Amino acid sequence: MSTEDKFRNKSEEVTGKAKEGLGRVTDDESLEAEGRADQSKSHMKQAGEKVKDAAGKVKDAFKD
Repeated sequence: MSTEDKFRNKSEEVTGKAKEGLGRVTDDESLEAEGRADQSKSHMKQAGEKVKDAAGKVKDAFKD
């Protein structure tokens, strides 16, 4: 996972947490749900990047 991807995913996660918190404070259920969705999307992207990293390591292990 590139540093840029990590930063982008973490930024999306933090933004989602902020939206969720703001939605909770303002009693805006749709904003709160949007924040949770942003966080979930970010977590899925991070998981996908970790799978790619692991696959690359396995591939490199068989090169030797």
